[in-house]
Amino acid sequence: MTDISLPALMDQVEQIALKAGEAIMAIYSREFTIEEKEDKSPLTEADKAANSIIVAGLEALPVSIPVLTEEAVEAFHGADENGRYWLVDPLDGTKEFIKRNGEFTVNIALIEQGRPVLGVVYAPALDVTYLGAEGVGAFKIEGKNERQPIEVAVHADAAWRVVGSRSHASQDTLDWLKPLGEYELVPMGSSLKICLVAEGAADLYPRLGPTCLWDTGAAHAVVNAAGGAIETPEGEVLGYANTAETLNPWFVVYGGSRP
Repeated sequence: MTDISLPALMDQVEQIALKAGEAIMAIYSREFTIEEKEDKSPLTEADKAANSIIVAGLEALPVSIPVLTEEAVEAFHGADENGRYWLVDPLDGTKEFIKRNGEFTVNIALIEQGRPVLGVVYAPALDVTYLGAEGVGAFKIEGKNERQPIEVAVHADAAWRVVGSRSHASQDTLDWLKPLGEYELVPMGSSLKICLVAEGAADLYPRLGPTCLWDTGAAHAVVNAAGGAIETPEGEVLGYANTAETLNPWFVVYGGSRP
């Protein structure tokens, strides 16, 4: 980044995410409408409200960068001349939102040359924020407390702590886990699964099932900044350069150790 510093940009994006979270919680506290998208996934008033706030906030920043958001994929016409674009999931974990279990997030990532270089993940119902940027570090904020640096954990001799999804299950994932030996499953929804690895609360998160670019971008930046990585089962780093293909390949989130 030559036209603005990543620390300053991270601060600004954090405020945009918090504002979107406020709108989500206003809807969360009452009855809300639920629609069905073409792919049969749910869409709520909260998704739409958060999306409007985030897009407006990003477009008002002093640096002009295209926005790819889950709720308006057709409006995106590619990265800028520096290979940059914003990658947004205004409400990740809509199913968790509908279930009212609190495990849903606002996700904003800055992609540069296919890499997530900045990410903010805000869980408004839990009032927890995760932030990360290249060369800056990774942080967690609980409530009104100060930012606390986070980093991935090195696996000890105990059972592997493996993050699993509350709303998705896969036989392929269970097969992948078998060679680990003893493991403990840590259930969680939305992009918080990746953030658990970033803060050292879990060792691994295998996702051998469908996700999209916007599901992972922000948390990917956080886990990278915390010392972790996201790779395909074949060992290739999960990338974001090809926006024509919004589906991610299968991937594994690694903390400080690998099986």
